[in-house]
Amino acid sequence: MDFKQKRVYKFEDLVQIVKILRSPNGCPWDREQDHKSIRRDFIEEVYEAIEAIDTDDTELLKEELGDVMLQVVFHAELETEKQSFNIDDVCDGVCKKLIIRHPHVFGDTVAETTEKVLDNWDKIKMQTKAQTTVTEAMNSVSKALPSLIRSEKIQKKAAKAGFDWDDTNGALQKVSEELDEVYQAIANNDRENTAEELGDLLFAVVNVSRFVGVDSEQALADACEKFISRFSKVEKLATEREIDMKTASLQELDALWDEVKAYSAE
Repeated sequence: MDFKQKRVYKFEDLVQIVKILRSPNGCPWDREQDHKSIRRDFIEEVYEAIEAIDTDDTELLKEELGDVMLQVVFHAELETEKQSFNIDDVCDGVCKKLIIRHPHVFGDTVAETTEKVLDNWDKIKMQTKAQTTVTEAMNSVSKALPSLIRSEKIQKKAAKAGFDWDDTNGALQKVSEELDEVYQAIANNDRENTAEELGDLLFAVVNVSRFVGVDSEQALADACEKFISRFSKVEKLATEREIDMKTASLQELDALWDEVKAYSAE
């Protein structure tokens, strides 16, 4: 094997290692993989890097960024083998994109505020992707994104086109309207329409989050953590009072929940 072990490795070494792993004398598992078979791995590695950021764990972030980088190199190697593109083409593409989309740094455009920078970015992005309508820009928002994040990005594009509420009250009223329609769909026992109306309700809630400057994805993540924390205390109380949660009435469980909630608010 033509590979020399080192004390410290660099990016080009990672590219070479992946090539070796994919070679006939490399690793059977690595040779069997394609873009779709390791798609989930890519997603998981990104989320693990995000967790390291959220927990301010610098050492873990270093490790997880390496795992994300491995995914990028691996996917690029798959295309290198097809003679489609290689990792240098990937680097070349992103460098050119950064230069083109930062004319206030690499050109003569003036953009002294973040708002102006983002406005220019969107305009240049539409130009380079040959998008002539806002609808085309909306369709370009990745369908693989978590739906709350995708909703917010789509709403922001609509807002920049002038299609938006005047204030938070309008967005809140839309939530009430969509909730009424959910009630009606359920009352009609219309499962398909219920799913549609629930989607509209969630979309409307994201709109409110956008208006008040709250990250809806993070807000829901925090709500999940809060629920788990409170549920664990309810479960502990039930055990201490010899209450079987599976057979207890909803009123009993609600009483425990309210007790925990009141204690948490103190």
